[in-house]
Amino acid sequence: MPAEVIAVFDIGKTNKKFLLFDSLLNLVHQEEQKFTEIRDEEGFECDDLRKIETWMKETMSDVLSRDEYRIKALNFTTYGASLVHIDKSGIPLTPVYNYLKPMPEDVIEGFYERYGGMEEFCRNTASPKLGMLNSGLQALWLKRKRPEVFSRVSDILHFPQYLSFIFTGKRVSEFTSIGCHTAMWDFDRHVYHPWLTDENIHLPGPVPNSTVFDAVVSNRVIKAGIGIHDSSASLVPYFKASNEGFILMSTGTWCITMNPFNPEPLTADQLRKDTLCYLSINQQQVKSSRFFLGHIHDVNAEYLSAHYGVPADQYKKVKADRQIMSGFRHDKAGFSFFRNGLAPDFIDRTADLNKFSGFGEAYHRFMYDLVNLCMESFALIVPAEDRTGIVYISGGFARNEIFTQLLASRMPDKKVYTSEVDNSTALGAAMVVWEEAFGTRMPSVDIGLKLVTQLR
Repeated sequence: MPAEVIAVFDIGKTNKKFLLFDSLLNLVHQEEQKFTEIRDEEGFECDDLRKIETWMKETMSDVLSRDEYRIKALNFTTYGASLVHIDKSGIPLTPVYNYLKPMPEDVIEGFYERYGGMEEFCRNTASPKLGMLNSGLQALWLKRKRPEVFSRVSDILHFPQYLSFIFTGKRVSEFTSIGCHTAMWDFDRHVYHPWLTDENIHLPGPVPNSTVFDAVVSNRVIKAGIGIHDSSASLVPYFKASNEGFILMSTGTWCITMNPFNPEPLTADQLRKDTLCYLSINQQQVKSSRFFLGHIHDVNAEYLSAHYGVPADQYKKVKADRQIMSGFRHDKAGFSFFRNGLAPDFIDRTADLNKFSGFGEAYHRFMYDLVNLCMESFALIVPAEDRTGIVYISGGFARNEIFTQLLASRMPDKKVYTSEVDNSTALGAAMVVWEEAFGTRMPSVDIGLKLVTQLR
């Protein structure tokens, strides 16, 4: 008898994944594709939408042609800040523009001033000024720069909802995609911002992301979700696993710290320090900050390795020494690294490395100071009346015991857990449609939690 599964397309900037989760939300199948990027009409690289569509349809048809699995539902998750402009027939009129594409200043000349100034507009929409990363402004760019194309636009869909549209034909929007630094959402009034209407830019009304529609694939009817923004999807397993307020630190090249339990509005200072808000699956704001943790770590670890004449991956072999770390906690001398702030290349060549006995001690001290910088970013999303008692650390640094123990020592009032759940974004996308697919209450899911012991 075929296993009943939920299928998820997880479309990242680099890797495009297809995953199947069984009725207990265990991953039972995964395949991955990479596609060569194409160039838009101005020569800027972007995803090849046609190839992605073809691969998705062929992949679904292939799985349905076999007897191994019975697909109960299908959902989609993608990176944010990407729109698809379609005509009345549902045909895309433009490429999926790359959010790194430069935004010409003349497009937004006078724009912010019409809505209270840049500082107020960014606060109101929880969206720092990020050019094309403010996906709503991509539509404004199209209207200003390619009016003949814009005049033919029937609907504007965020990328996750367009992938759903391919299979369902339904033109909808949903809150997590609207709320990810798009400059579209009025966080004060919980509606689209008036500038969209003023500019005659219209998106479908948002619906809950648990919504499903019937999709016909290879003559079979399948329930299909409407898609979800990847950052919001990665929070879903933790919402389901926790009965109290929490903060998630998703670590890798960037450390993205997300607090779904901070209702305070963004301040101008927070915006200047790279803080913004998302919308959760519960349509509540998720205050989020980011810090270039992984990159700063890697370039300095390489610098230290070269200085001490050890392999570049030597840091992976350094065992957490609680005595060394506890000693640093009682050191009142301040920073050994980053005393002068972060250099343009993030490498601290001013640190006195002669004071350390070798690479191991120097790496411990480097990590101690790096965690102190990380905590500055963390503090940006903690409200005056903090309702969170748990911190989850996911991603690559969850496996770095020096990082996790030092971090836990900075939060004596919280329980700090590492989480080694794989494919949390795709898992979250599966979770939001699970009950619609199976018609029963969703089972609990093991997200690989391990309590980090505090330093004394």
